Amino acid sequence: MGEKICGPPKWFYKIGKRPTSDNAYFENMTRNVFQAGLSWRTIENKWLGFKKAFKNFSIDEVARFGDTDVERLMVDEGIVRNRKKILATIHNAKQFKRIRERFGSFQSYLDTFDKSNNYAIVIKELDKNFKHLGSSSARIFLYSVGENVGDVGPPK
Repeated sequence: MGEKICGPPKWFYKIGKRPTSDNAYFENMTRNVFQAGLSWRTIENKWLGFKKAFKNFSIDEVARFGDTDVERLMVDEGIVRNRKKILATIHNAKQFKRIRERFGSFQSYLDTFDKSNNYAIVIKELDKNFKHLGSSSARIFLYSVGENVGDVGPPK
């Protein structure tokens, strides 16, 4: 019998309430990246370890991670040790920096898109620009940061 979850997890923002910083957006994206293929409870139980390992999701710090940091994370029992997802997180931090430089903030970037077509364009762009964020996880990410993407339902 699978996990029963009543409503969205506590880290989901309500529709219309958005993260207050780019680091908070980055944290939610990272959670979605690592969540893919695993139970929500597994990630929730290790989240404090993730926060420590990824410098409290400081975009600037994670964007500077190199090979030594990747190797450190690969032996860190406090997180899920998946090299592709770790590398994706570092890549995604660099993307966040580029977006911040161009648009001022991640929220401003999201606000540049026409969202009238059920977020299809936004999802496609996130899938193209961020690693390990396919169309399903991009949709869940958007929902998790308070975007009105429709009913994606509670995680399973």
